[in-house]
Amino acid sequence: MNARDGTVRVATRGSDLARRQAATVKERLEARRHTVELVEIETKGDQLRDELIHRLGKTGAFVRALDERVLDGDCDAAAHSMKDVPTESPDDLVIAGVPQRATPGDLLVTPDGATLDDLPEGSVVGTSSLRRKAELLAVRPDLDVRPLRGNVDTRIEKLLAPHRQREHERRMEAAEADEEGDESNESSDDLPEYERTPQEWFDDLNESERRSLEREVETEFDAIVLAAAGLERSGLARHVPTDELATDEFVPAPGQGALAVTAQDGKLAATLNEVLDHPRTRVETTVERVVLEELGGGCVAPMGAHAVIQGEYVRVAVRVLSRDGTEEVAATRDLPIERHPAAARDLAADLADRGAADLIDEARADEEREAKRAE
Repeated sequence: MNARDGTVRVATRGSDLARRQAATVKERLEARRHTVELVEIETKGDQLRDELIHRLGKTGAFVRALDERVLDGDCDAAAHSMKDVPTESPDDLVIAGVPQRATPGDLLVTPDGATLDDLPEGSVVGTSSLRRKAELLAVRPDLDVRPLRGNVDTRIEKLLAPHRQREHERRMEAAEADEEGDESNESSDDLPEYERTPQEWFDDLNESERRSLEREVETEFDAIVLAAAGLERSGLARHVPTDELATDEFVPAPGQGALAVTAQDGKLAATLNEVLDHPRTRVETTVERVVLEELGGGCVAPMGAHAVIQGEYVRVAVRVLSRDGTEEVAATRDLPIERHPAAARDLAADLADRGAADLIDEARADEEREAKRAE
């Protein structure tokens, strides 16, 4: 290992989720008796909070600043969410470690436990992912899908805020009416009755719910869609009602749920690979990223790719959609595991010929028009 002073300095974004992810890398390395220091770096994606995710992602806005610190020698490695890592990278930089992937799919999060089928017509659903928006509209074209930014906890608070605030107001009004009724021997028939006092109700709320009571929001969401892995790693999955979205219909982003640890090619990268790499996850995410790279969709076009090893084959589902979800080119194939990168390239070429390239070109043109209007 060539880290300075025997300490491996791992760059990470400063968000709670990013630090939790980097901490898992730190724990794995420390279990093999390596000394590790996490170094928080602010990225362009963290600074430009009003930009949509897909615009930031085109230039690796959440990744570049960390990798530059690695290339400059200020840090020895960087921990990323795999789905944020561009398929093109500097020649001296490698994805040294790919730890075992968490749940790869998406979750629908609602204030009351509703499923996607339960949502009334016209419901407002929040996501800043082009893929999630297109996949939602393909299934439920009646939904109103609107942009939503922020860390995982911020998004959940934005969802819960108006619902929990109304609930609090109802409980306060009912408690006040009860007090007034006791004094005048009258009660209000228009207000619900509650077994618990407002304070007892508040005491049972989790931290996200409590913070939502103080948050002002411009848009009231009926539901939001989040990556299952992010919700699980943030420790919030048990605090909010969720509905798992099937990965065959809501095909995840390439690399979703996986981490990527980058480093300069050399002895340290080899050590990271030995300690961190999960061979199954490496193969599956390689297939997904090869398809992404060959199609060239990046963050401009709604595209999902999800691979799972099954015996001697890698079953991969790919879905490329128009931004409004009305058109798509999709395929599910079993690729031979011994030649999975080449087979993934062949699959991508076939999808491109079947119309995926046209959908991506249309999405890129839409993106350019939006950028000009924003100037």
